[in-house]
Amino acid sequence: MSSRDVVLGRIRASLAGSAPAVDVPRDYRPALGAAASLDLLVERLADYKAVVHRAAAVAPVVAEIVSGALVVPPGLDLSWVPSSVSALVDDGLPASAIAAADGVLTAAAIAIAETGTIVLDASPDQGRRIISLLPDLHICVLRPAQVVGGVPDAVARLTPGRPLTWISGPSATSDIELNRVEGVHGPRNLHVILLEE
Repeated sequence: MSSRDVVLGRIRASLAGSAPAVDVPRDYRPALGAAASLDLLVERLADYKAVVHRAAAVAPVVAEIVSGALVVPPGLDLSWVPSSVSALVDDGLPASAIAAADGVLTAAAIAIAETGTIVLDASPDQGRRIISLLPDLHICVLRPAQVVGGVPDAVARLTPGRPLTWISGPSATSDIELNRVEGVHGPRNLHVILLEE
């Protein structure tokens, strides 16, 4: 019997005979449903030290940001990758190859204007969570239709069973002396390309 089995057995034993789980009400704050403000999203992203590019096409902006190799998820539109950049399609790349790349290029599931948060849901154009965490640079492409007003609007549109990664700017933390340290838990640099339609 493994340690895991022992721990789970103890949890099951302590829960035996307890009341069944209850459904948590989720109607305490309805989805806002209001039109999302792209300007508010851009403002919030800038507050988080993300760089926002409003553009009609992805590849020219990517070419301005990086040259070298970008990890891309297997379902990403490869027309977004400029000829000056080498696309490393993540078909199970090892962590060392992902970390050695110059960055990652992904799409997104949704963005929240009120909080400046981008959500990835591991769809084919977003890929595995690891690719958005290891490289020092994350370039994320958003369409205006993916931007919602508030968190309840986002939750209402997301699929709860999918692995969700919520990103509010580049990775940052503070050390014990409250000095800001960037890039510890993810990319140090976040560039968001907001497509203009």
